[in-house]
Amino acid sequence: MFPRLLTATALLFALALAGCRYDMQDQPRYEPLESSTFFDDGRASRAPVAGTVARGHLDEDTVFFAGVEANGAMVTAIPMPVDRALLDRGRERYDIYCSPCHDRVGGGAGMIVQRGYKQPPTFHDDRMRSLPPGYYYNVIRNGFGVMPSYAAQVPANDRWAIVAYIRALQRSQNATLADVPESQRGKLQGTP
Repeated sequence: MFPRLLTATALLFALALAGCRYDMQDQPRYEPLESSTFFDDGRASRAPVAGTVARGHLDEDTVFFAGVEANGAMVTAIPMPVDRALLDRGRERYDIYCSPCHDRVGGGAGMIVQRGYKQPPTFHDDRMRSLPPGYYYNVIRNGFGVMPSYAAQVPANDRWAIVAYIRALQRSQNATLADVPESQRGKLQGTP
């Protein structure tokens, strides 16, 4: 009987000691944006130090990450090689993010517009075709008019892919026979 009582008492004592921890997990702390009396401004959350850059976001290349030259002018050429892979990626991203408003060919009559949203301009008028690629990049990045910014959803390389695809759409809707290589013209004209 005595050994059982001693064992039960020891077990009870061990359980009681396990519940009496007071270390770092029990330290006083503040919830985000809670007020504090410790700092003079009364905030517990501290602002980042000026010039702080989030890891992976040192976007010093303004041509690539902002679509503008050092002098502030819009970029006039897409700053990456435009190949089939880039155009395929641009088409995929365009179909996801842009076609609901701009439609699949860039005419500005997407499904959202058909349901009452303000119609965006067509990519195929002379003014829109004359705009530099940096303009389109900036609109995707910063938004324009009723179009919101897509910077959070579309990373920089995908923005350029979309711009390249928009240029391909503009070319496809305004192409002439002179744009087709001579070796391929016969197929379009119905001659072998």
